[in-house]
Amino acid sequence: MSETARARCDAVVVGAGFSGLHMLHRLRQAGFNARVFEAGSGVGGTWYWNRYPGARCDIESMEYSYSFSDALQQEWEWTERFASQPEILRYAEHVADRFDLKRDITFDTRVEKAAFDEEACRWRIDTDGGETVEATALIMATGCLSSANLPEFEGRTSFLGETYHTGRWPHDRVDFGGKRLGIIGTGSSAIQAIPIIAAEAEHLTVFQRTANYSIPARNGPLESDYVREIKSEYPDFRARNRLMPAAFGSKGLTRSGAPALADDPTAREARFAERWERGGLGFLGAYNDLLLSRDANETAADFVRARIRDTVKDPEVAERLCPDNVIGCKRICLDTRYFETYNRPNVELLVARTHPIERITPEGVLVKVLNSQTGEREGAREIALDCIVFATGFDAMTGAVLGVDISGRSGRTLLDAWSAGPLTYLGLTTAGFPNLFMITGPGSPSVLTNMIVSIEQHVDWIGDCLEHLRRERLATIEATSEAQDAWVDHVNAVAGQTLMPTCNSWYLGRNIPGKPQVFMPLIGFPPYAEKCAEVAQNGYEGFVLR
Repeated sequence: MSETARARCDAVVVGAGFSGLHMLHRLRQAGFNARVFEAGSGVGGTWYWNRYPGARCDIESMEYSYSFSDALQQEWEWTERFASQPEILRYAEHVADRFDLKRDITFDTRVEKAAFDEEACRWRIDTDGGETVEATALIMATGCLSSANLPEFEGRTSFLGETYHTGRWPHDRVDFGGKRLGIIGTGSSAIQAIPIIAAEAEHLTVFQRTANYSIPARNGPLESDYVREIKSEYPDFRARNRLMPAAFGSKGLTRSGAPALADDPTAREARFAERWERGGLGFLGAYNDLLLSRDANETAADFVRARIRDTVKDPEVAERLCPDNVIGCKRICLDTRYFETYNRPNVELLVARTHPIERITPEGVLVKVLNSQTGEREGAREIALDCIVFATGFDAMTGAVLGVDISGRSGRTLLDAWSAGPLTYLGLTTAGFPNLFMITGPGSPSVLTNMIVSIEQHVDWIGDCLEHLRRERLATIEATSEAQDAWVDHVNAVAGQTLMPTCNSWYLGRNIPGKPQVFMPLIGFPPYAEKCAEVAQNGYEGFVLR
């Protein structure tokens, strides 16, 4: 490709994870000239950066894969029910090589700035490598969970030992043998990593702010008969999944159309137990009102808390691990012997209610010691550590997009436009930013679904939209403020009908100090996909096309 062609193209895609790879392939198929910029040294996105021990997908392998190529889905062989990070990364690399995608990807390069030129109707994109590219469309494929959150604990940089973040894990194996570790956080990454780290370390101290619900994954090798069955009906299997509320799970236990309290306690316990034994994210499909009714939800929460108490031998530790919030207001975690890990003699659990972190010291972590009844300070304790693992999650859904200095019409920045929370139309676009598209952006189902299905739906919509602009000889497409405001109201109204906004989750941005508290994803994939299709069929209703 000539330097002139590289400096001007139809579309720039930011990110070479699953969104960016598919977007590049779709653009090429439509005859567009596209460039992809990727901060990492390879493809994979989330699965390139998250290499911590035990990293694994919580969507079943036969569903967590592309459907755009039948040959691809027939030839690729998954080995486990829930694929591990190394296997998923190999899959991403296979896709990139199979479709010759890497020749249009510039690695080890961050997009720092993007400004819309109103006169030329083009985006001007600047990278940290000093390159400037002009493009008709700017497509953010930066991922929902890719901007690592590293809280500013007092004294964090004074620690003399080794530090790691689960979302930015070293590529080489980290040996924890004979070391004293502290892991801060007990979200999904920590729940996967803790059992493996505990088995290797001399001692592990877990610092927990909030207890989390976790369901056994029941992971294991995929049976060949099951794989053959899925591959023999992949189109129908994919179609059924797209009709599921979260775009996965049509092959598992069927969702119940009954309310939880309609069953007697014995029958309800048996239904929960069946799903617990099967493992996976289908647990909340036991009844149709578990995220709508607090009384119904409490029956599921009580079941999980009882399993924790059955598993953890020390009653006090078990109680510390029992969540007291709604089950499902945060994405449920999947684990392999997570709660059993707290029966190990080399594992200690400290919780923020009685042992909040005061600061990090050169030798470890200093915690306050609070009275469990009154909350009054009774002293302090320093935990000596050789390594600290920050399992503190991400600035979800908006962090990576806002990590690029994006300015639209009249020079207004996206950071300013989103100062009170993300504003989008369909989770795809923002008013005042023509030809700027976001794959699985805030206001779309994204993190509440099988991400691959949501990615494919967005990629196809964006691809179709750009083809429409070309066919009709149009320069720009831009959401109206009215359509955007109505959409934001709709997203919040849907969430408000459920229990999901009731806890301090990253769905609301509550893990990031100062971040606006807005419920970001839309609940329900099928009606969302129908709405996107309807908008396009109605001549891109809610948009201005120039």
